[in-house]
Amino acid sequence: MIIAIDGPAAAGKGTLARKLATEFNLAFLDTGALYRATGLRVMRNGTDLADAQAVAAEAQNITLEDRENPALRDEATGDMASKVSAIPEVRAALLDYQRNFATNPPEGFFGSILDGRDIGTVVCPNADAKIFVTASDEVRAHRRWLELSAKDNTVQEAVVLAEMQQRDARDPARATAPMKAAEDAHLLDTSNLAIDAAFDAAKEFVSSKF
Repeated sequence: MIIAIDGPAAAGKGTLARKLATEFNLAFLDTGALYRATGLRVMRNGTDLADAQAVAAEAQNITLEDRENPALRDEATGDMASKVSAIPEVRAALLDYQRNFATNPPEGFFGSILDGRDIGTVVCPNADAKIFVTASDEVRAHRRWLELSAKDNTVQEAVVLAEMQQRDARDPARATAPMKAAEDAHLLDTSNLAIDAAFDAAKEFVSSKF
């Protein structure tokens, strides 16, 4: 069983993916964390974004420590993740890792669930269930602002919204693996849904695929 969860930032896809993973005993992979970890390594090491091979090398050298670094949730890291994810060599470097995880989940799991931006279209186009999670710009920006302001009370919601809209414009427009809903994906708009209601809707859809 392979489930693909896609959608823009702060739509709720990560939370839903984790809850579905627990519900159906699935191994979970946050593919966005791979790109954030790559972006973090690029910033930390001063790697030139114009050198695609050097950035791809950063992707290939991601460590568990990189993937668990608290700085992955910073807005600067997210912005850099969007930039490195537009580099074809980076996506190629991470594609095999993601596909191998999807088709060969760790022992003891019924299957796998991956969340990202191109899971249902590129990484796992034959996934058993695909969900594209979305929400309005304003709702997503408010959610992210609440998360960030808990750590830094100087963060301005208007700035978060502007940065999110910039990324929203960049991700679907990239030449390689643009963010878009797969034709056979279930569209789930969480703008007016509490997490429990969104989870119930997602669970009902996934259950129909068994």
